[in-house]
Amino acid sequence: MMRTEYPRPGLVREKWRNLNGEWDFLIDHGCSGKERKFYENACYDMKINVPFAPESKLSGIEYTDFMKSVWYKRSFSLEKGDFDGRIIIHFGAVDYLCEVWINGRAAGKHKGGYTPFSLDITELCTEGENIVTVNAVDDTRSPLQPSGKQSQQYANYGCLYTRTTGIWQTVWLEFVPDVYIKKLKLTPDIDNEKLHIVATFNKECSETFYAEALLDGKSVSFTEIKVKGKAAETSLEIKDPSLWSLEKPTLYDLKLRIGNDEAVAYFGMRKVSINGYAIEINNKPVFQRLVLDQGFYPDGIYTAPSDDDLKNDIILSKKAGFNGARLHMKIFEPRLIYWADKLGYLLWDEYPNWGLDTDNPAALLAMLSEWVEEIERDYNSPSIVGWCPFNELGSAHRIADILETVYDVTKAIDPFRPMIDTSGYIHAGKTDIYDVHDYEQDPVKFAEHYETLVNGNGERFKNPKEMSQYADQPFFVSEFGGTWWTCEDTDANGWGYGKAPENVEEFYSRYEGLVNALLSNPKMCAFCYTQLTDLMQECNGIYSFSRKEKFDTARICAINSQKAAIEK
Repeated sequence: MMRTEYPRPGLVREKWRNLNGEWDFLIDHGCSGKERKFYENACYDMKINVPFAPESKLSGIEYTDFMKSVWYKRSFSLEKGDFDGRIIIHFGAVDYLCEVWINGRAAGKHKGGYTPFSLDITELCTEGENIVTVNAVDDTRSPLQPSGKQSQQYANYGCLYTRTTGIWQTVWLEFVPDVYIKKLKLTPDIDNEKLHIVATFNKECSETFYAEALLDGKSVSFTEIKVKGKAAETSLEIKDPSLWSLEKPTLYDLKLRIGNDEAVAYFGMRKVSINGYAIEINNKPVFQRLVLDQGFYPDGIYTAPSDDDLKNDIILSKKAGFNGARLHMKIFEPRLIYWADKLGYLLWDEYPNWGLDTDNPAALLAMLSEWVEEIERDYNSPSIVGWCPFNELGSAHRIADILETVYDVTKAIDPFRPMIDTSGYIHAGKTDIYDVHDYEQDPVKFAEHYETLVNGNGERFKNPKEMSQYADQPFFVSEFGGTWWTCEDTDANGWGYGKAPENVEEFYSRYEGLVNALLSNPKMCAFCYTQLTDLMQECNGIYSFSRKEKFDTARICAINSQKAAIEK
């Protein structure tokens, strides 16, 4: 099995080459490979199927113990015409500290296990055969390495799962002109019928930048501006825009050109805003019926076996009546976000902060650059409707500082989408949405928890006095349910929240009671049910880990699809 689809759907060029497939591989338990110059010569004793992590079955290795350091090597051939411009090597994600060599010469480094990076390797390459060597150092137990839901013990336990080490997203070459578009920031403005564009180039240039918007293959707007420098800013008129919505996720194509560089992007004319207690999409209140998606796969761990598997997870979620997901404690593959844009599905982008000691001031330096890379990568997506950089932090005294700093940085990059400072239990800084995690299984008691939102002042949701208090923001129960239910396709020794229902009818009754308590509350803007699928030992999904139905999804869909009070 090989991942062959184009890996960056938000900015497409014709000249590229997939480097997925068989690579040489070795485990460097002593983390001494650099000293021994493995990038020049080493005995690679295994083969691995990139981009699947060595812990996964699809990698062909399936080694699940800790690997402090791993090495990869493969060859690729270049022809004379490949040197007409620049040769860029792209990595979708490598966990965690990555260093790259081309033909034994250093090409560059990257820190962060979840975000893409690219290196210009033109000067290091030669016509004919070339060798790329990759080293990944992954210390999951380090208190200054964000690792999300990756287990810090040998085995899986609780809500922590099989680790992912090294390369886990597509590696590819791209052939670009001497001047090319390196970054693209697209901001739709539906009220003024415009698309605002900021394009950043690889170097200073004196050129003309062209942008053309198309809908169904027909040109709707065109602009050109002179560029003298490293960036361009312009706007396109999008008259009477066809809006991106859950019901009709319209996407425009965007043709771009500077000098000899031509690329195609896409955008959706969509607005996210807060109005009273509602989160609005295109100036209309939309209750967000979300499901927790942790993005694990039985055979691929962090990496979906195929592009169709990413698409299918969204289809399964929509089939059960959810209109979006929390992309939980992981930065997902760009192809998943692309399918959400195509299919009309709302996403909250999160960061895998678990494993990071946020009581240590150095934690901010450990995560901030990668968080910024995540925002920049996903900013153009119409399906992304909110940001959440932290999950379930405690009340350590330094938390407020890191939360407020990350909030301010996020808002400087994206002032349009709402942001939750940290999801669940406490809020220690500025937050646009107030959320809680609540796994009470009794629907009557569960409903009582939120009566104070309507009849009182939210007293139940008071943080410790040193933390920020509920300030009448939109309210979001961002984790609930998680009801334990096993089937023939789940782990018999697994777990779920609360006592498992005696029979499936009791499950439906419990599910409906919990959901109705939130849909009927006029100050509730969203919910997120735990979770889309079972995950290894955690048996509380709507579907099994292998994506088989555990329940009558039509019945679940009918419950989820009832009109919410905030929408009336």
